[in-house]
Amino acid sequence: MNRSSVKELLQSDKFLHEVHVKGWVRTFRSNRFIALNDGSTINNIQCVVDFENTNEALLKRITTSAAVSITGTLVESQGKGQKVEINVTNLEILGDSNPDEYPIQPKKHSLEFLRENAHLRVRTNTFSAVMRVRSKLSFAVHKYFQDNGFNYVNTPIITGSDAEGAGEMFKVTNFEANKAPLNEEGQIDYKQDFFGKETNLTVSGQLEAETYAMALGKVYTFGPTFRAENSNTTRHLAEFWMIEPEVAFMDLDGNMDLSEDFIKSVLGYVLEHCEDDLAFLDQRLTQEEKSKPQAQRSDMSLLEKLRFVVDNNFKRVSYTEAIDILRNSKPNKKKKFQFPINEWGADLQSEHERFLVEKHFKCPVILFDYPADIKAFYMRLNEDGKTVRAMDVLFPGIGEIVGGAQREERLDVLKEKMAALNIDEKELWWYLDTRKFGTAIHSGFGLGFERLVLFTTGMSNIRDVIPFPRTPQNAEF
Repeated sequence: MNRSSVKELLQSDKFLHEVHVKGWVRTFRSNRFIALNDGSTINNIQCVVDFENTNEALLKRITTSAAVSITGTLVESQGKGQKVEINVTNLEILGDSNPDEYPIQPKKHSLEFLRENAHLRVRTNTFSAVMRVRSKLSFAVHKYFQDNGFNYVNTPIITGSDAEGAGEMFKVTNFEANKAPLNEEGQIDYKQDFFGKETNLTVSGQLEAETYAMALGKVYTFGPTFRAENSNTTRHLAEFWMIEPEVAFMDLDGNMDLSEDFIKSVLGYVLEHCEDDLAFLDQRLTQEEKSKPQAQRSDMSLLEKLRFVVDNNFKRVSYTEAIDILRNSKPNKKKKFQFPINEWGADLQSEHERFLVEKHFKCPVILFDYPADIKAFYMRLNEDGKTVRAMDVLFPGIGEIVGGAQREERLDVLKEKMAALNIDEKELWWYLDTRKFGTAIHSGFGLGFERLVLFTTGMSNIRDVIPFPRTPQNAEF
């Protein structure tokens, strides 16, 4: 007999026919009622065991997280909460679970405890919901770009360039520790290393994606990136996934259009296809908010935040205008900002970004034309000589979620900017070549996938939206 999923059975209206299902026991009550889940949905299906005709030794093996195979008759449920249940005619234990040793008991556990058991935490309602939403978001990302004529490009994980210029990169080497050969200057001789030069794990696929955009027109990357930043905040990971589209012949206005349309599309997709999981996560967040002081509570539920983004036009505001708004705002004048805004050129913090979105404009915001001094070398310099064609998309509750720019396509200007930052032209000769042979206006942006999952699920710590988080002093599992 073909196996059905729990999700299929819960949606079925064909009663009194034999079904076959496999899954894990969530709870077993009164030696009679099994709550069974197979990961296809957040909801369990109730399986009713005839305990009088079931071997007692078998009943004792029906414990939380045991894997079982069940055959029975699908009938209309006699209880509340679901319309169907299974009257069990045959039950087989596929994998025992010792209740005295299994750490994820059917009770509330702290998120810290569950991180310590990351290999099992996905069996809880919260993490199974988060990971199903993550999966659907991932599919929605590819679907959007494929539907809109983009080519998927797999950029290198091992790279010899630092796209961000921050230097916080993990080194890749074949040298043994403390045995690296030295050159005549007493420095490590990377010419003898595996790749013949100093290499690292990538922080971004953008530079390589730009080269492909200048041949394929519209491309995107979606892959792992790494940052050796010794940060233990709720918003940082050492290993994370980045979404980075690059488009030839597109200026900053087109880039802002693309980012808004993309975000609305993928969030709209999960709203349509993850209804049960989002309803659960919405309820979970509401309960979490009740435990916070009144001043720290969000004004919107999770579903309201998602609708806030999908249903509102994004307000486009220049950095200069935003600084004026922030400088004259009540929180700034009353010194309630942790980082006061005093002058043009300040690097905006999350508190400033959230004020603009949640309090001032009351809609998602795209800031553009940032000071050149606080942005990367590859962003196109404006005619004023002091700002660049950069843009950031700001969301409620999270601040910046997307960062992008029109790229500097002028060879002479790009060389000047690289020289000012002591970036060696020899290291990026191939990047400069694209400005020699058929240069053109082009733009793109980067979106940290985990930031998007964090926003979509309402979780408060980025370590809880990736299967196995990599952070300082933590590479378990």
